[in-house]
Amino acid sequence: MTRCVAVIGPSAAGKSELIDQMALLEGKRPSAPPPTDLRCVGFSYLDEGWAAFDCPGSLEFAQSALDAILCADAVVIVVPPDPAQAVLAAPWIRLAESVHVPRLIFVNRMDECRSDARSIMAALQSYSARPVILRQVPIREGEAIVGAVDLVSERAWRYREGAPSELIEVPDDLRDRQAEGRDELLESLSEHDDWLLEEIIEDRQPATGAVYGICARTLAENLTVPAFLGSAATGNGIRRLMKALRHEAPQPAETRSRLNDASAATFMSRTRKHVGKLVWIRNFADSLSSGDMMGGGTVGGLVEPFGDRPAAVPALDAGGVASAVKSDHLDAGRVYSESGTIELPDWYRPFAAVWNRAIAAQNDRDDAKLSEALNKISAEDHSLTVTHDQESGQIVLGSQGAQHLRRVQTTLVDVFGVETDTGPFVAHYRETVTQKADIHFRHKKQSGGAGQFADVKLTVGPAVRGDGFDFSETIHGGSVPRNYIPAVKTGAEEAMSRGPLGFPVIDVLVNLYDGQHHSVDSSDMAFRIAGRGGVAEGLSKAHPVLLEPIFEISFRAPSVFTGALNPMISSMRGQILGFDREADAEGWDVVRALMPGAALENLINNLRSATQGVGRYDAEFAHFQELYGREADEIVARRAEENARR
Repeated sequence: MTRCVAVIGPSAAGKSELIDQMALLEGKRPSAPPPTDLRCVGFSYLDEGWAAFDCPGSLEFAQSALDAILCADAVVIVVPPDPAQAVLAAPWIRLAESVHVPRLIFVNRMDECRSDARSIMAALQSYSARPVILRQVPIREGEAIVGAVDLVSERAWRYREGAPSELIEVPDDLRDRQAEGRDELLESLSEHDDWLLEEIIEDRQPATGAVYGICARTLAENLTVPAFLGSAATGNGIRRLMKALRHEAPQPAETRSRLNDASAATFMSRTRKHVGKLVWIRNFADSLSSGDMMGGGTVGGLVEPFGDRPAAVPALDAGGVASAVKSDHLDAGRVYSESGTIELPDWYRPFAAVWNRAIAAQNDRDDAKLSEALNKISAEDHSLTVTHDQESGQIVLGSQGAQHLRRVQTTLVDVFGVETDTGPFVAHYRETVTQKADIHFRHKKQSGGAGQFADVKLTVGPAVRGDGFDFSETIHGGSVPRNYIPAVKTGAEEAMSRGPLGFPVIDVLVNLYDGQHHSVDSSDMAFRIAGRGGVAEGLSKAHPVLLEPIFEISFRAPSVFTGALNPMISSMRGQILGFDREADAEGWDVVRALMPGAALENLINNLRSATQGVGRYDAEFAHFQELYGREADEIVARRAEENARR
């Protein structure tokens, strides 16, 4: 049986260092992690197999963490030892809460800590909906932390760098703090256990084994968040964390039950040059070997999920992890039975793209190859979107930011041999009219033989915003025969595809009220041309105006940054609609605003600058709004240049 833990947290918190120390307890240092990709590290501890998922610290790659958590038994959130930096851990605490997976906190670099543990816990608690329970009290000598007291076993340990900690007596000057900390621990646990509450009321000391059992149950049920202290750089506190994981984290069978009795789950897939598609699998069945059925197809060869030269894996035990080759029917972030796909948990929602860029191959001959490569990459990363914009003809790549985009471009070069350029992609503009125009348009053409004749009188005017295009007719006396009226309408619709400002036209009323026809030269085509020409002339005379798209944005950020969002929104021509506390994320606010589409180009960068990199937003199109002035003139001029080049 193999146990599995996902390690998440902000950049520079020490996640990779922590996992290295876990592996070093009874093994050797694993290979270094890739800078922007998930690393899987296998090791053993007390005769048990373990796998640790080292998740990237940038929120641009939070999808990797979400996919890893899908397969993990528990989550360890690594945080810095500074209360002022607790906000950097807020998105990771929020992510762990949203997935309903048991989670622990490891406060790293306590050897550098100058704050007391209570302040750190209070800062973290402001972002946690569940009580953060301190499980250790640090032992200090001057400014240095030299050990810790376990509040459950009431035993004290002195750190020894590079060696197991030494069991010592609880220092006399720490006994009051240790007793106070244990009372706080028991009081928090008693809120979820009637027996413990009765023991406290009766002033009896509960047995240590029973308290450990309550800790394990409240962790498995997501009722509490235990917090441990240590330093990955020195190895201090790592063994205590591993013991907690070993004795209190759920078993693979419980994770399987959480995933609707899945046979396996996948947490990553990557296409490798000369190898093809690799899929990282966690097995929940009794065993899994090459050639076995999974997801309705056979599993290809299994190899170790770690190391530069991974060895073949003959079979996976329950909970085991491996990467599979020649298993193209499997995708990352999925849950499988032997015969097919199992429905994902309700909490699994891929991150929506927040930065859209137009992407094109540098060499025109690579256009087809680029589309195929992007489809493969987006299948590996659910936080990427690839769309073909019909209006501009561009391929639009939606990503999580600049780092995310660079990783995609690097993959395109290294794996698929396609070099690309990217540029801005701004939400489309439209145009409409503001006044009513009366038009008389005649189409007459004679070229020997049958000619073309159509005469129409019509009005072109504004419709209510959002009503779109509407065509009507009030013909009397047969001046335009009924069979030609649909052709006039078709021509009018064609004229709406590009108005006098160069953009598609919306929210216009067209009424055909009179005209003339010829018994020989009139035809559907003639009236179609007349309808198109008449409406085009009418759009020019009805005072056209540019329309810019307006989006309703929901900004999500820790409450301490709400004040910084107001000037940012105003500087981008946004209009604040209001803000509320976010119901399902402790310590977070939701700020709602209306923003012009042009603001979306740099919105994520500005938001991250205003929130130390932790803010996110969701955008939904709201309506079109008139735009005047120099900015409108520049957009129209730029559009004219683009149309001239086409």
